[in-house]
Amino acid sequence: MDTVVGMLAHVDAGKTTLTEAMLYEAGMIRKRGRVDRGDAFLDSSRIERERGITVFSRQAALDFGGRSFILLDTPGHVDFAGEMERVLDILDYGILVVDGNAGIQGHTKTIWRLLKKKGLPVFLFINKMDREGIGEKAILKQLETAFGAGFVPASLAAAEDGQIRFSEEMKEEITSLEDEVLEEYLEGKISELRWLEIFRRQIRERLAYPCLFGAALSGDGVPELLSLLAACTDQKEESPDFGAKVYKILHDDQGNRITFLRLTGGMLHVKDIIRFKGEKEEEKVNQIRLYSGDRYQTVQEIRAGTVAGVTGLTRTRPGQGLGYEEDGGPYLLCPVMAVQVLVKDGTDSLTALKYLHILEEEEPGLAIRYQRETGEIQASVMGTVQLEILKALIMERFHMEIEFGPCRVLYQETIAGPVMGYGHYEPLRHYAEVHLLLRPGGRGQGIRAFSDCSQDELDGSYQRLILHHILEKEHRGILTGAPLTDVDIILKAGRAHLKHTEGGDFREAVYRAVRQGLEKAETILLEPWYRFEIEVPEGLSGKVMMDIQKRNGTFLPPESGNGRTVICGRGPVSEFMEYPLELASLSRGDGTALFQPDGYAPCHDQEEAAAASGYVKERDLENPSCSIFCSHGAGYEVKWYDVDRMRHIKG
Repeated sequence: MDTVVGMLAHVDAGKTTLTEAMLYEAGMIRKRGRVDRGDAFLDSSRIERERGITVFSRQAALDFGGRSFILLDTPGHVDFAGEMERVLDILDYGILVVDGNAGIQGHTKTIWRLLKKKGLPVFLFINKMDREGIGEKAILKQLETAFGAGFVPASLAAAEDGQIRFSEEMKEEITSLEDEVLEEYLEGKISELRWLEIFRRQIRERLAYPCLFGAALSGDGVPELLSLLAACTDQKEESPDFGAKVYKILHDDQGNRITFLRLTGGMLHVKDIIRFKGEKEEEKVNQIRLYSGDRYQTVQEIRAGTVAGVTGLTRTRPGQGLGYEEDGGPYLLCPVMAVQVLVKDGTDSLTALKYLHILEEEEPGLAIRYQRETGEIQASVMGTVQLEILKALIMERFHMEIEFGPCRVLYQETIAGPVMGYGHYEPLRHYAEVHLLLRPGGRGQGIRAFSDCSQDELDGSYQRLILHHILEKEHRGILTGAPLTDVDIILKAGRAHLKHTEGGDFREAVYRAVRQGLEKAETILLEPWYRFEIEVPEGLSGKVMMDIQKRNGTFLPPESGNGRTVICGRGPVSEFMEYPLELASLSRGDGTALFQPDGYAPCHDQEEAAAASGYVKERDLENPSCSIFCSHGAGYEVKWYDVDRMRHIKG
């Protein structure tokens, strides 16, 4: 089974350069490309080469030391971090690249939190050590201060017999991580072979994080990194049952839709039938592609562990689990701003929407929306760099010229306490009734659906259909029309008609039950927050702290040294969206600010934000809270406040 390793870093740390050096050292490519020259093997798109940053994740095969690896180079810029986070779902290990001159940067901390959440083992490569920087000991101290213990400077040497052996200094580092290992070491019970087994286990269990120091551009430290990977990583056992995780969707130059996935169990063959959870539809695999960079070869079958591109599937999405695999998410790095898409070249709205939905398949965070009332097209984005890339990408792929309106905040809505929602749908010759308990969930969990309904009362197939309908739609709140989130929705009761119930009837009943429950609930408006790190000359620190307080932000005690002050904290996106420009003016270009999404929290000005949204729930005809009942052979509408009294299932 291939071992899948992700290349992860803050932007400009040298991640892609290291990936190129690893491929070159292993003999997988003939020429080592460079990002600054625009000829990197994995940054192959014109947009990436022009801008010198990784925008799209790409894979490359690497064989070394008798082991087979798949390297996945991921975007380092925070505006494209959503794709990086989805890639984590299919990794066995991560290589975190740290800039040896800059030290631990803001996005490095975000990546570390994600790696910890996923429980992924990590190797670290401290890059650019050929330049004058802060030094190895200072970097290790920074790592321990930021992330805790376990960072081991990995000095490795290949003995004559080809086995990896450890220096005495490194053995002492390894023994310091576990009391039992220290006891065995002091008693002289650990053989040279067992040192490797112990270290491999410590890495797997996230007790040890090997650190190598080098310079990717010159290749210094790269052979040692490859040796470390070959010796200290495990191969997972194969499962005989079919399972796969989808992490990316792309369209090639011919318009073919490619589903990029990792097969986690069983085999996958061309012409195999793929069945989707909760859906009756099936699809057939037309082609299996093994990619290395932009090049690929087609094969007839793949086995567990393989990362491949598959054509023929139209219903897949990033983060989706197939077979025994569950869906990934909820993901932490999501867009916090929305913009209006302005078509400038006369392309009609339907055609523009078609193109934008293709991009939305590839980057789900865009969440393209069309406002029928105003004719506006809206997209969700992470930041201004993503807007620039989108504009260039749409022109390159679809020859459509667009601009963007001003950025605005993406709110969400949740509920303060439990509430029952009832939905009834009974036009002539249709019937479905659903009772749902809406209950506040954990922050950041999204919507979850459960059943607490007896199958004696409602058949299991109908219950599964109801749970599918709960999750298939982005439900809108009633305060601002923002997406509903962080709610557990539990099916408590339901009723079908032996003759008149059709599949779509329960869809209508579910949507109306959710909406009716929201009408009765206390709504909490959630706003996105940034986590920030601001560095300014020491004399400006007081002014910056006052600015943070005025914007309803919070901050930790500032850290000062060498005439500079670093201030870390959190604040609402609505208040800090424009602050980087203000800081640049205040500091005359001598200040830096890194802002990253940091989840949602209750809105600091809920009434003002709700009023400014202009949302009127009664005009939202696509999300009705009323129910439809039947009398004298005709359906009629019952307002949400009368549905409790009119529902058929009592108790």
